[in-house]
Amino acid sequence: MSLAVTPSASDLVQERRLLTEIPGPKSQALQARKVAAVSNGVGVMLPVYVVRAGGGILMDADGNSLIDMGSGIAVTTVGNANPDVVAAVQEQVANFTHTCFMVTPYAGYVEVCEALNRLTPGDHEKRSALFNSGAEAIENAVKVARAYTKRQAVVVLEHGYHGRTNLTMGMTAKNMPYKQSFGPFAPEIYRVPASYPFRDRGIKGPEMAEVAITRIEREIGATNVAAIVIEPIQGEGGFIVPDPGYFRGMADFAAKNGIVFIADEIQSGFCRTGDWFACQYEDVVPDLITTAKGIADGMPLAGVTGRAEIMDSVHPGGLGGTYGGNPVACAAALAAIDWMERNDAPALAREIESIMMPRLREMALQFPAIADIRGRGAMIAIELVKPGTMDPNSDLAATLNRYCHQHGVVTLTTGTHGNVFRFLPPLTMPRHLLEEALTILQQAFEEATA
Repeated sequence: MSLAVTPSASDLVQERRLLTEIPGPKSQALQARKVAAVSNGVGVMLPVYVVRAGGGILMDADGNSLIDMGSGIAVTTVGNANPDVVAAVQEQVANFTHTCFMVTPYAGYVEVCEALNRLTPGDHEKRSALFNSGAEAIENAVKVARAYTKRQAVVVLEHGYHGRTNLTMGMTAKNMPYKQSFGPFAPEIYRVPASYPFRDRGIKGPEMAEVAITRIEREIGATNVAAIVIEPIQGEGGFIVPDPGYFRGMADFAAKNGIVFIADEIQSGFCRTGDWFACQYEDVVPDLITTAKGIADGMPLAGVTGRAEIMDSVHPGGLGGTYGGNPVACAAALAAIDWMERNDAPALAREIESIMMPRLREMALQFPAIADIRGRGAMIAIELVKPGTMDPNSDLAATLNRYCHQHGVVTLTTGTHGNVFRFLPPLTMPRHLLEEALTILQQAFEEATA
């Protein structure tokens, strides 16, 4: 299915349309209510209050239609309000909304686990368990790894992000806004160097893996490590794609030392990078893989999938949760997965890449602040620096973001230094909207650097 002919996910007109300033008066009034009613700790990046969404468009309370280049942070991969997902959710809601799988189970949970076992890398026997969020998936993957290995230490990477619970905050590298004032964090978490090709000054992936491995052996001891947890493409860290050989080197080290190798595919999984999972690019088969975000097109669902002997090492009752694998979320996931398979979603992601990369490379020739263009599929980013240096340019990133928002394009920044512009369009994004969003980004650069 080509982007040029991809139908809207609803009857929402697929065009950018601005009727008021951004945000408009109705959104401003709702934002005032938010300030009065919602904790100040819950921030809002762009206070336009959405009333409808579909295809590549978000419509706000003032009737403005904005191009969605964020997919709710890689969640609405098959398009907001995808008709298949809507129908499945409606049918399930009419039947029942909850029983708690641990009390009286239902088929949807089992079917999602079967799909995860089938789709994730590797032909070994697998088991899965379902949860509510990415952070829960990471927490439970660590629990499983510790139960299986009878070890305590957990190794994570510089620039990594894994969630906002106590354990996952400790595993996350970036302090603001995720960790500031919330400690102390869970113990036995150790951070080692990541492969960051743009900033590694020519150090190749296998060499950087050796640096990390040496740190593990000297400072922790391989026999003390329960798990190594790695994002195949780092998300909040700045869409960092490791140099070839790094991911493989870390996986091989884990296998040789009885360490559970966990791929955190919460942001990169489910066709986002042009394959079902980003770890497939280096043909790495993780022991455990965590998923969430794009799995259920906006319904809260997450999973841990892995080798049967590892997943089954936990005693009955050791995994679970009241809402984990909610039947409505499972129905959404099954419909979303079916859509991905029928529409060759990885190919749609690759087509988005084929459109975005040439346009961004043209911009890089014109604007020297664009120092690096990276990513795969529909997970693309540009890193901004002060021209002639390697110094992060977070001010420019913020300026570009404001311009795009004011002109009806929902964009996101990321990175340890806040200087990375990231793009996560839904796979249902019509080609003309994708091109228009890139044109507005170019205009933002032209104004900012005039």
